[in-house]
Formats: sequence, structure tokens, C-alpha cells
Amino acid sequence: MSALSAERRRTLAPYLLLAPMVVWLLLFFLAPMVTLLMGSLQSGSFSEGFAFTFEVGNYVSAVGAYWPWFLRSITYAAIATLCALLIAYPLAYMIVFKAGRWKYLLLVLVVAPLFASFLVRTLAWTTILADQGIVVEVLRSLHILAPDQWLLASPTAVIAGLTYNFLPFMTLPIYVSLDRLDKRLIEAATDLYASGFRAFRRVTLPLSLPGIVSGCLLVFIPAAGDFVNAQLLGSVDTQMIGNVIESQYLRALDYPMASALSVSLIVLIIGLVTISMRRSRTNEIL
Repeated sequence: MSALSAERRRTLAPYLLLAPMVVWLLLFFLAPMVTLLMGSLQSGSFSEGFAFTFEVGNYVSAVGAYWPWFLRSITYAAIATLCALLIAYPLAYMIVFKAGRWKYLLLVLVVAPLFASFLVRTLAWTTILADQGIVVEVLRSLHILAPDQWLLASPTAVIAGLTYNFLPFMTLPIYVSLDRLDKRLIEAATDLYASGFRAFRRVTLPLSLPGIVSGCLLVFIPAAGDFVNAQLLGSVDTQMIGNVIESQYLRALDYPMASALSVSLIVLIIGLVTISMRRSRTNEIL
């Protein structure tokens, strides 16, 4: 009996260890998603109440009325992801291969902005990009900006805010991929008369692709649903779909429309990520 009970405990042990994670996912992921989906199929008004009527027309109305905001959000998120990649890859490469004893200090500096509130970091950019700020003054002195042009309340400001706020999420995965890279492979490439650029293109870059893909996902997904940067750094013409959802929930009190917009955004992001991963065959390297 003791041997049987010991065998049963060993069999049940993995399931018991997984139980807290399963309960967490059920309570804080699956249940909200089901609630959101059911809310998107309701009809009615805030004053009269909402009822589940399987109103699929909410999705037709949501996409038909707000497709420019969806397109703008995806465009801003894609540009911000590209900008973050162009900044993060050289930064991570320098930390891994050139920083030496300063490596961990530089890593702390990369992560340090995350210790401040997302809202505070975004508000700081309103000062940095102010019309009388040093950035605008320098750009005007270099004749990059005309005297009557500004950066705040523009797509440039929104994309800059998105890039800055999510830059650590791009840098850290790339750093991990480069740090785990076997340096002997690069030495072997140079021993075989490959130039530094060729060794980077044929060895370093392909082996760091998992970090690039992970970083792009960690930046693109939250950036597409962000509304803080567009609210504080943009204008009416730069509003993203997150701002529309926030307005529908808190101002218009149209919960079915807000839920339909939210579900549509989730499906759109999942579809775009799936298509991009399949076309680039990144599933083979993850």
C-alpha cells in the first residue's frame, strides 16, 4: 500500500505543481476574455441595461466605423517596433561585446526607466518635446523643423513615446540571445577569412533571431493597444484604437461597442503576429 501511494503521489505531483498556474490563468485570463466576448454580443444602453442577444452587428459597426483607428494603431506600433529594433540591437551588441566590466551597469541603466511610472515617463516627453524645449530648438537651428512646426501633438511624438517606453522590452531579449551566443563560432568564421561584417551577417545575426523575434512581439503587441502616449503626446488626429476603447468605456458608456472593439483588436493582433511568424518561419527558431 505504501509503494502504491508513493507511486500515486509521484503521478499527481506534476499536476499539483501546475494547479496554481492553471487557477491563475482561469481567473485572470480566461474569465475576463469570456466576459469580454459575451459583453461584445450584448445590446441595450447604460440607462436601460444590457442584455445578451448575440448581437454580431456590434463587430460590423465597430470595424466599419473605426477601421482608420485600427490602421493607425497598427502603423504606429509597427514603426515604433522598427525604431526600437534599430536602437536596441546596436545597444545590446555593444553591451555584450564591448562593455567589459561595465556590462551590468549598462544593463541596470537600460532597465532603470521601468522603475518609474509609465505615466510619469510619458509626461516627461511632453517637456522634452515642448515647443520651446531644447530638442525643438536644435532641430529648428539645423533647419530640420520650420519655425512654425512643432513635435508635440504629432505622429512623431506618439511614435517617439512608444519607442522609448517599450525599448527595454526589445533590448533585453536581444541581449540574452547575444550573451548566450558561443563566441567561438565568430572566431571560427574569422579564422576562415570572413570579414567582421560577413561574420556578423552569417553567424551573429542569424543566431540572435530568437531575441529579435521575442523583442518585436514584446514591443508590437502592447504598443498596438496603447492609449497613454497618444493621449498625452498626440492630438485628435493621432488617436489610436486604445483611445477609442477608453472613450467608449468611460465616456460613451457603450460597453458592447467597447468590448467589440477590444475583441477585434485582439483578433487583429493575433492574426498579424501569426501571419508574420509563418511567413518568416520564425517558429523554427523559437
